[in-house]
Amino acid sequence: MSTTPNMTRTDLARIASEAMRERGLEPDFPSEVVRQLAGLTGPGQDSDPQIQDRTALPWCSIDNDDSRDLDQLTACEVLDGGRVRIYVAIADVDVLVRKDSPIDAHARINTTSVYTSARIFPMLPEQLSTDLTSLNPDQTRLAIVSEMLIAADGAVEHSTVVRAQVRNKAKLAYDAVAAWIDGQGDLPQAAQAVPGMDVQIRVQDAVAQRLRARRHAQGSLEFETFQPHAVFEGERVVAIDEQAHNRARQLIEELMIATNVCTAHFLMSHGGASLRRVVRSPERWLQIVAEAAKYGETLPPQPDAPALEAFLARQRKADPLRFPDLSLVIVKLMGSGEYVVELPHGAPIGHFGLALRDYTHSTAPNRRYPDLITLRLLKGLLRGEPAPYTGPELEALAVHCTHQEDAAKKVERQVRKSEAALLLGSMIGQHFDAIITGNTGSGIWVRTFTPPAEGRLVAGVGELAVGQLVRVQLVDTNVLRGFIDFVLSGAGQ
Repeated sequence: MSTTPNMTRTDLARIASEAMRERGLEPDFPSEVVRQLAGLTGPGQDSDPQIQDRTALPWCSIDNDDSRDLDQLTACEVLDGGRVRIYVAIADVDVLVRKDSPIDAHARINTTSVYTSARIFPMLPEQLSTDLTSLNPDQTRLAIVSEMLIAADGAVEHSTVVRAQVRNKAKLAYDAVAAWIDGQGDLPQAAQAVPGMDVQIRVQDAVAQRLRARRHAQGSLEFETFQPHAVFEGERVVAIDEQAHNRARQLIEELMIATNVCTAHFLMSHGGASLRRVVRSPERWLQIVAEAAKYGETLPPQPDAPALEAFLARQRKADPLRFPDLSLVIVKLMGSGEYVVELPHGAPIGHFGLALRDYTHSTAPNRRYPDLITLRLLKGLLRGEPAPYTGPELEALAVHCTHQEDAAKKVERQVRKSEAALLLGSMIGQHFDAIITGNTGSGIWVRTFTPPAEGRLVAGVGELAVGQLVRVQLVDTNVLRGFIDFVLSGAGQ
């Protein structure tokens, strides 16, 4: 029998708030932040003569349908020889969120926005993140602009960073843009209203695919993890959807990765310390080798990103149904990402998953504190000022940001389980097609296909292997604890 079957979206938001507090995150803004907000009457201003006017460029934003915190804009210029100059503008959040101000102090505690379907817990107050520091349509805003010259083969020939004023000409959404790119829908109205925006999107998409192909050739890994989210109608959860990866998401993903590399290179070339996002070479590589052997594949005895990517690509093509579960296994064996401080002449750790030596987080300062730190480091260099952070400060922030980001991910994962338990609470006794995703000492885990949800087999287990298709019956849910319990009702092949 379902536990707490009559809970609502408000109850899930309360569960999320409590989960944040338990993990050292603050779900609400303190009074000091409210007082500082009251004194902000408009977007940030700066009289620095080095700030360039880039408002005439055909900027656009592409984000989720419901996104209101717009951190980045993109634009491009086609040159000869198949080269393209890509522009990426990142909101200058620092112009209003000064270091050590009350708003900054709160952002430094959480270090990230926490996203749950029931409620979003923004790192910055919405008056800022969705308005005064957001790159909203038809609003002139201060930004850090990365300029990257991309060759026909996807190589970045040159890059630089400047301060500039920008103006978003079209606010677009991933799914609608992807449908148009794929020939499945019309060009979104906001893009139709801007002459040449169709060409802009086509060119940016083509460049992104070149960058993507080059990354994968160098060993960048591509995973497909299980990322469901609840769909609400008012207070009721009515469905669980999975986020589809499409060409528009790839477009932004590739241009943001390139921007993060450009930022890291700029900081390094100007003698500045940087807060890098790294994924170390896997210490458990031999376990990854053993996992690949289960599929009849042989990986080298030493960590080899191109070989691992080739194996993953073959498995994605051969068995797309089970690929998300293989992805999860490999991700866990690789270990999580972390923030570290790197100096210009030090040996870089690099990002094993992206097969990149120099990589930082810089493209989402409204949502991630490390990006705001990087923005301040950039501005300090551009203005010829002393670094805004000392070495010990950066070292402490690297550890803190890693810890808090991990805590935020655990909160989001916990609430996703509660959301699924709430939806399934009205389906006790029903049967579902599922796949075995885990078989450990703590139990056997399954993932149902429709709706997409994860739970545990509590009876009728038998001899089951990971990847085996089964038929299960739902016997209980617990929203507060995020438990979903099944029994085996029939095995597939």
